[in-house]
Amino acid sequence: MSKKSVKNMSASAEKDKKINIKDINDPIEAALESGTEKEKDISRFKIFRQKREENTAKYHKINFFLMLIFPVFICCMAEINQGKYVKSFLTFAADRPTVLLFDFLLTAVVFMFFLGIFKKGWIAMLGHSILYMALSTTELFKYGTNGNHLILSDMKLLRSVKSLTSFAYIKITPRLLCYYAIVLLFVIIAMYFNPKLKASPMQRVAVSCACLLPFAAIIVLPSFYNPVYKTFKLDTTTATNTFKLNEKFENNHFLAFLVQTASESYSNRIVVPEDYSEEYIDEIMDIPVDTDEDFNGGKKPNVIVVMSESYADFRAFDQLDIDDKYYKYFDQAISEGYGGTAITPTYASWTVRSEFELLFGLPVRGINTPNMPQRELADRAQPALAQYYKTWGYKTIYVHPFQSNFYSRSRIYGRFGFEKMIFHDDQAQTTDFTVPVKHFGTYVDDSTVFDQIIEEIKSSKRPVYLHTTTMQNHQPYNQGENPDDEFGNYLTWISHTNDGLVKFLSELKDIDEPTLVFFVGDHFPSLRGETSVYNQLGLTGANCDALYQQKYFFWSNYDADYSCIPENEISFFYIPYVILNIIDAPRDAFIEKMNDFMKSLPVYSSEYNSEIPRNEELDILTIDRVVMEEYSPSPIPEEELTTQD
Repeated sequence: MSKKSVKNMSASAEKDKKINIKDINDPIEAALESGTEKEKDISRFKIFRQKREENTAKYHKINFFLMLIFPVFICCMAEINQGKYVKSFLTFAADRPTVLLFDFLLTAVVFMFFLGIFKKGWIAMLGHSILYMALSTTELFKYGTNGNHLILSDMKLLRSVKSLTSFAYIKITPRLLCYYAIVLLFVIIAMYFNPKLKASPMQRVAVSCACLLPFAAIIVLPSFYNPVYKTFKLDTTTATNTFKLNEKFENNHFLAFLVQTASESYSNRIVVPEDYSEEYIDEIMDIPVDTDEDFNGGKKPNVIVVMSESYADFRAFDQLDIDDKYYKYFDQAISEGYGGTAITPTYASWTVRSEFELLFGLPVRGINTPNMPQRELADRAQPALAQYYKTWGYKTIYVHPFQSNFYSRSRIYGRFGFEKMIFHDDQAQTTDFTVPVKHFGTYVDDSTVFDQIIEEIKSSKRPVYLHTTTMQNHQPYNQGENPDDEFGNYLTWISHTNDGLVKFLSELKDIDEPTLVFFVGDHFPSLRGETSVYNQLGLTGANCDALYQQKYFFWSNYDADYSCIPENEISFFYIPYVILNIIDAPRDAFIEKMNDFMKSLPVYSSEYNSEIPRNEELDILTIDRVVMEEYSPSPIPEEELTTQD
């Protein structure tokens, strides 16, 4: 064998030896040289992970800076995102520096909480970023949709998020994507440098728990949060209507507003009065009662309550110069019956407030005006007006042409005494309607609801009590000849409701059954925050009372006596008693008491007038009937009360 061959063999053996040594000492690099593509990808990832682990100690100063600056960064990005423009954020920072400092400190506590849970800085930053950017984006879309700002109690609607997307104006803009990209870039940088919280698991648990303490205190302890809010000069003005709440937002902006209103909501929770007792309720109910059990002439007319979604008369604002043609048949119904003004407990949203007052004949103010009063009710049969009609032999029906699970209506309203509930769910393609379902705009045409009412009256052998909450005129109002003319489209839909209304009343005239109709809108419509007609009108918390005044009418196809209807404004919750007076229904002590309140305290709404003082008796009766023991006279038969599960 030649020397050259021996030399080549020796070199080859030496090379194999080196490879083998590398395989033993550095399998990752060996895999990169000789492994499959999958093994190479895994090896690259392991190398990157090793590099990040080295960066944790190697760049400890950079990591400390990233951890220190992140709360400021994400706080600023959340505020900029919800306000859309950097300029508006800078103006806020210049005008309200102490509020911004409060936001920074609050955000630092939140970040420490996430660090205590995750240890790794980039994961904590990712979780924190998702939370803040999701909240700020929700605020952006919510205000852009209906002119109302986000409060934490809105989170109760998360289970209905699918339904809410049909209401909202959601527009993904390049600006929004840019803000998200900036946040994502910061998290990626943090992932590369890999900052960590150097602490044992027990220490991290202690850190997270320690962060929860100030959060709990700032929500539930006035002795803690009052001096804190005062120190940082947060606006803590009590907001009794939506416009005042929006003015508070302008002063506090997103994060401080969320926290301060959460404190306010907790302090406004229902607290049972100390003097609540059966004896006290009996004392309130100790009034003379007309024991006549007969209806007027022995006839029980059908009672139809139509609460029309977002139906409002904008002719209340002269400067808008609204043509009467849009309300032609509404005016005609008033001329044939009786018209008046009722004070709604809400504006632009929270239909269930108005619905609660019409269904129960009780003020939402009695349970501190929650956004969703049906969530406050005791888990039992409830003394809604349907229970009275049911005991009088009426067929009781609830109609809502939307999803049965929205606001948990199908589950909760089943306790109100309705024998039949009719819903329509476009998403699930299910309906309880027995008439052809038509749509106008996004939702079920009001004419479909009117057709169903006629069908229920004709098919029932008993008199009918029917409450309907319609959907046709709910936002969004971006459909029509001009999608950008939101207010013009709204008026077109109002006109369409009027067309269906005149046909409905005409058909009732041909039915040989006495029928009383009450028609009212639940609230003025939700209109876009920045470009709405409300901004053009220059409305503020001090001059927005017209938005809580809802025109209504009573109409009948028989000679109904309207002399008992108050000429002055009354709150929504008195309307059921006006109806009972018109049809001359039997009364108990509770109904008599509410009639007395209607005379002495015709309007009881802090949203409309914050200067109206609280009424202890009215409040305690409300709590008694829907939250506590129901010591006041009940429309629910005793056998049903004692057999509830």
